[in-house]
Amino acid sequence: MITIASLLVFISFYMFYYTSKRAVLSYDYGIEKWMNNNPKETKISGLVLLLCSYSLWLISKSLGSGTLFFFIQLMTIGSLIVILSPLKVLNSKTVAVLFVLAGLLEFYYY
Repeated sequence: MITIASLLVFISFYMFYYTSKRAVLSYDYGIEKWMNNNPKETKISGLVLLLCSYSLWLISKSLGSGTLFFFIQLMTIGSLIVILSPLKVLNSKTVAVLFVLAGLLEFYYY
């Protein structure tokens, strides 16, 4: 459940990143072009995903610790996206491998 919440935070922050005017954007995939051409729909989708992630944190943890973990995760993932996205380190294969490994570790240790 934590891995799914982490993936939702990543996707939502990436959506907000692509609607920014100051970000260095690369248009490698069609979804990135769509996100830049439709900023209002992208921001609404990102907000919905962010709220879904927060609700998953609240379900898996309590109110206080879920909120704390959510904001720590939001700051960490946001910083990584802002730093690594202009360097083109983040692509779909890297993100998929990272979250599959995190999911396997979560199932193994849970």
